[in-house]
Amino acid sequence: MARRRRAPTTLDTELVDLPADLRWREWMARVEAVIFAAPGPVDRDRLARVVGRDCSLELVIGDIREDLRGRPYELVAVAGGWQLRTRPRHAEAIHAAFGSEPTAVQLSQTEILVLACIAYHQPVTRAELGQMVGKPVSRDVIAELRARDLITAGPRSPQPGAPYTYVTTKAFLAHFGLDTLRELPDIEAMEEAGLLDKDKLLSGGFPLVGEDDAEDVEDVAEADGDGFDEEL
Repeated sequence: MARRRRAPTTLDTELVDLPADLRWREWMARVEAVIFAAPGPVDRDRLARVVGRDCSLELVIGDIREDLRGRPYELVAVAGGWQLRTRPRHAEAIHAAFGSEPTAVQLSQTEILVLACIAYHQPVTRAELGQMVGKPVSRDVIAELRARDLITAGPRSPQPGAPYTYVTTKAFLAHFGLDTLRELPDIEAMEEAGLLDKDKLLSGGFPLVGEDDAEDVEDVAEADGDGFDEEL
């Protein structure tokens, strides 16, 4: 005999039977629970599914943040959503407990330079990236950034041949603790912090393209060719 499927439960989001203060606390608890359970940042649309139509998510988030004052973790805006993260001052204790260093994104100076150019000038083609840094950008650099989910293919460029452009991803924002691209630091600030040494790169630290890219080198001054697109 076949089992009867349970009817899907409908979450009561309005909570009209509760007093206003208890209703608000329940909305706060639901929002915090969803964010806590999520593997990454949670956007507004998802949170709106668990609260009433007249609920202000900004005020809920603000009250949750206030409740978390003095706690070892905080609610931060990142990648267009919200996420619970441990406070930086507890990093040493966490590392000591687990006996390992944090799994931070490890990028070479070359990859940082190319990623910065994409972040600040997106959407941008590989040929345009080569013009910015003064040397052709290897497919390997692009492939590494894509493999780390820091960049992805953007819209086709209106240039002849309609080459792909590159843009940053939500994972890029999450990796670097940014809510939007408007929070990107100035290039000068990155150089002052020692995260970027453009002069050193352009004086010989930037890798040349490999033999497989030889045909594309001639196209850098013009636009990306079809051969490049086929290998994306």
